[in-house]
Amino acid sequence: MSERWIPFDVTDADANPLAQWNRWYAEGVEVVREPEAISVATADGTGRISSRMVLLRSVDERGFVWFTNYNSRKGNDLHANPQAAILWYCEPLGRQIRIEGHVTKVSDEESDVYFDSRPRGHQIGAHASNQSHPLTSRRELENRVVQVEAAFADAPIPRPRHWGGYRLVPDHFEFWQHRTDRLHDRVLYDLINGSWQLERYAP
Repeated sequence: MSERWIPFDVTDADANPLAQWNRWYAEGVEVVREPEAISVATADGTGRISSRMVLLRSVDERGFVWFTNYNSRKGNDLHANPQAAILWYCEPLGRQIRIEGHVTKVSDEESDVYFDSRPRGHQIGAHASNQSHPLTSRRELENRVVQVEAAFADAPIPRPRHWGGYRLVPDHFEFWQHRTDRLHDRVLYDLINGSWQLERYAP
């Protein structure tokens, strides 16, 4: 009996997981409204886990990059425990990709370039918001925005030092394809002695 999902096996997978990511992501772009949305999970120094949605801003052979406030909960987690897991989900195609690895900050130059490309309102917000810290009210945040706007007036807004990018350098990928009767296809890549090893796992 036919099914609407495309089967996926080790023999269908590219030997390079980044190439396989690029293939599935390009197909996802055609059917998902916000394909750059990913879940990033981190853990603090005690092992307590937290997860949130962020926007994936670049992917290349160096890794997967997103930007945030370094003083946020995820920033504090990554300072204590520089490991993270990414989950990308594409419901229309019945696919998800899990990526795990070590996380480092991107260079100041990379963060500056990206910050300069952001809308001015986003730049103001990066200065105004003390992310992941308590607020007495919405008005407190709005007042802070007014103060930042006044401080920079019509001048260019520099990137705050507490804001920038993180890059996850992967050592593990899982490509998951939905199939009927919960008999899903799972192909895992692990980086072993500098080479990617592929293996099929039970659903």
